[in-house]
Amino acid sequence: MHNFPTDLLRSFVAVVECGGFSQAGGVIGRSQPAMSLQIKRLEALVGGELIRRSSRNVVLTEAGELVLDYGRRILGLNDELHHCLQQSQLSGTVRLGIPNEFAMSYLPQILAGFTRRYPGVRLEVVSQLSRDLLIEQAGQQLDLVIAFNEQSETPTSAAWTEELVWVQSSDAQFEQQGFLPLVVAPQGCMYRDRMLETLDNASTGWKIVYTGSSYGGIRAAVMAGLGVTALAKSTVPGGLKIIEQSNLLPRLKNARVSLHYLSNNPGELVRRLADFILQSATT
Repeated sequence: MHNFPTDLLRSFVAVVECGGFSQAGGVIGRSQPAMSLQIKRLEALVGGELIRRSSRNVVLTEAGELVLDYGRRILGLNDELHHCLQQSQLSGTVRLGIPNEFAMSYLPQILAGFTRRYPGVRLEVVSQLSRDLLIEQAGQQLDLVIAFNEQSETPTSAAWTEELVWVQSSDAQFEQQGFLPLVVAPQGCMYRDRMLETLDNASTGWKIVYTGSSYGGIRAAVMAGLGVTALAKSTVPGGLKIIEQSNLLPRLKNARVSLHYLSNNPGELVRRLADFILQSATT
């Protein structure tokens, strides 16, 4: 069984994609005679011509088409492995701030995937309200913050959108009370602001019955049947039920989640973490 050296495959793919030996040599960094020799060596391994010599252009034989297809895939895997090995050599510490509800939902799995890819990177994670995380970042305490905040002046990367939904305990009934009992976080919380704004715009009566500064406390209050609250749909925990839109509960606008940097030049580790979170959260 023959092994096909990646340098020969790379030369062949370059000849095809560049449309000639001289052009490919300029890309690969070899002379035109050296490129011809590379192709001949590959043809010897294949046991037949890959490029028709009778044509001025690069015209592939049937074997050439097959080698081109496999060659591109082999080189892709080779380059991907090389890239991953380079990435795994990164080391250092990133101070990350995440909203409470994300810390209790899918984000730990994303961060676990990041540490597997970058075993030399240490994460120091803080979970609080978005408002408090941005305050800590302003005090130089966090390198990267995931936050629901559409008016922050901190440098941000690309953002994604989360659907907001009303939630309640499985057996709660509030339609007959004449007002909507709300379980909320303290002032400055995006969820709280979005709930009150939405209900006021719809002229729906409401009353705050419980205010809690932690996600665990808010979740427990809603599960106990004290009232309803709003959450990102992707973070709704077991034991809580999404309430369908009704006259009493108008639709909530979606929320923008941004990745906030400490500075305009966050450094390689922080950028890698931000890119990984963004890609994982949006696919």
